Amino acid sequence: MEIYQAVILGVLQGLTEFLPVSSSGHLVLGQLFFGITESSLAFNISVHMGTLGAVVLVYFADIRGMVVSVLSSMGKMIKRQPVAIKSDAHLKLALFIAAGSVPTALIGMGLKKFEAILFTSGLLVGAMLIVTGTILWISRGFYRSEKTGAFLDVKRSLIIGVSQGLAVIPGISRAGTTIACGMFCGLDRQTAAKFSFLLSIPAILGAQLISILESLKQGIQFDAAMVYGTLVAFVSGLMALKLLIKLVHAGKFHLFAPYCWALGVLVLVLTIV
Repeated sequence: MEIYQAVILGVLQGLTEFLPVSSSGHLVLGQLFFGITESSLAFNISVHMGTLGAVVLVYFADIRGMVVSVLSSMGKMIKRQPVAIKSDAHLKLALFIAAGSVPTALIGMGLKKFEAILFTSGLLVGAMLIVTGTILWISRGFYRSEKTGAFLDVKRSLIIGVSQGLAVIPGISRAGTTIACGMFCGLDRQTAAKFSFLLSIPAILGAQLISILESLKQGIQFDAAMVYGTLVAFVSGLMALKLLIKLVHAGKFHLFAPYCWALGVLVLVLTIV
């Protein structure tokens, strides 16, 4: 892979990981465009870790709060002291993320056996982009404020986790689907967006851990392309994440639907023709 290709793919990964337009779909299209028939596990791992760094930076205070609460609770349990889950917002959030990660992992492992088909089909990407656009457009009728939105709980966490698992399919946006699903479940758009991005952390880490174990068998080779790809994925991901948060808070989340529809139709036409 040439450096300029790595930079372009890194930008695609960074922007589309958080914008609701499907990062996996765009990476598949980008690799098809460049004629890259064999995906580099090491490169995919590096660019995903770049976008993960953007999430950690933006939500560092929440992540730190959850880590402190979980460690504190574990210490209390070891000492057989009571743990006040209901009064600890960070501990509850950590438990909800853990709950949502279960269906994500199960669905992800189930779909992994079909990855050779999922990540090479232009027709599938085009069709799923149209599905993503439709989900985003429907979500415009579910905007709620913090005053009218429901509370996050285990049931809603599990449902959102299912939607994240299905987003493994290229063309289905992880961010778009999970945020929309949160709003469909009654959450206000701010809570839905925050939970979506925090829920992505264990999903990305888990997926990349599996990829790392697989790539160790092949032998990981670090090169300039990986370095540049990771850096641009981090920077573009940070920009995209902050932009999407603003758009979600402003109630303009659904405006990405026409783009998904247009790109989906274009991909279908080009693939069929």
